[in-house]
Amino acid sequence: MVCSTSPLTGYYRNGCCETGKDDVGTHTVCAVMTQEFLDFSKKMGNDLITPIPAAAFPGLKPGDRWCLCASRWMQAHHQGVAPNIYLEATHEKTLDFISLEELVKYAMVVK
Repeated sequence: MVCSTSPLTGYYRNGCCETGKDDVGTHTVCAVMTQEFLDFSKKMGNDLITPIPAAAFPGLKPGDRWCLCASRWMQAHHQGVAPNIYLEATHEKTLDFISLEELVKYAMVVK
């Protein structure tokens, strides 16, 4: 299922949180950005706010959906700033890192 095409997300930039052997970050969690999470990610060294036109990256804002690394989502979870997710668009590989029970607590309904 598609996570987002605007902005275009996914490790393979196809809108889906798919993964493969070349995706060492396991970008499988379809998350809904919050300002709190974006600030946390920037503080941790991954600025998702600032646009990078050369990489066709528009910068993210609260409400945008984005395929996050499973480990970053867990890190944010442990810090109390994990964003909600669209479970239907989150890849099953995520279950190697995060329990379904935990994911369901953050699940939103896809509209």
